[in-house]
Amino acid sequence: MRKTRPNHLAGFGSSLWLLVVGLPLYAMLVATFQSRADYAANGPLALPRHFTLDNYVNDLDSGFAQYFLNTVIVTAAVVGLVLLLVPPLAYAIVRNDGKATGRVFRLFLLGLAVPSQAVIVPMFYLINEAGLYDNLLGVILPTAAFAMPVCVLILTGVMRDITPELYEAMTVDGASPWTVFHRLVLPLSKSGLSTIVVFSSLQAWNGFLFPLVLTQSSENKVITMGLYDFQTEHGVDIPGLLAAVVLSMLPILLVYLFARRALVQGLMGVGGK
Repeated sequence: MRKTRPNHLAGFGSSLWLLVVGLPLYAMLVATFQSRADYAANGPLALPRHFTLDNYVNDLDSGFAQYFLNTVIVTAAVVGLVLLLVPPLAYAIVRNDGKATGRVFRLFLLGLAVPSQAVIVPMFYLINEAGLYDNLLGVILPTAAFAMPVCVLILTGVMRDITPELYEAMTVDGASPWTVFHRLVLPLSKSGLSTIVVFSSLQAWNGFLFPLVLTQSSENKVITMGLYDFQTEHGVDIPGLLAAVVLSMLPILLVYLFARRALVQGLMGVGGK
């Protein structure tokens, strides 16, 4: 049998990349388990001499739990709106070759070229005139609107991979368009649906610009805005801040771990082909 020579250069590169990625994570996690005084005395890479969970407890007691709940509400609402509107729209675009449908699809594609920073001022006036300023709904609606163009593009690509023979077979059997959509298209588009769920949840969970401009009171703060509470005129509570960052990372990390396979398949097409 032919012996394979070890690739030392690839191993060195992989180890170096692991060090680059792992060292910041190690520094972040270690800091959350030590007091502010120990962190200042020992440095960011030292192991905690007195292991403590006070940073996590203090974060939850200081209002971070409310920020976490607000972020969950915003994320769930954005994902719900995307799942309610995008699949029927993508199905109509794929199955309808009319000019009106094509114009709607091009309109959504145009949304890919419009950054949220460019329209934040008119968005502020629109939300204010609608009476939604300093309201979670005022954050949910524009976040969902800016997530929809990418979601429509992903889901239409997935639905186009469904062979026309399957549509024709169900139509011959007397199935209505709703039945075809419910029993054929949605089951075969699970990977694409998982992809848009992960994408829209990331957009909502990590959103910063809309909460910054469209909210003001502490009752409507989300996680990205709540992190500013750890910076005062006397300094920054680094262990408390990093503990809050860890708490904010966990939900999205869990979503990605459970949906990563469907996410990759959705980006590649139905069945990962």
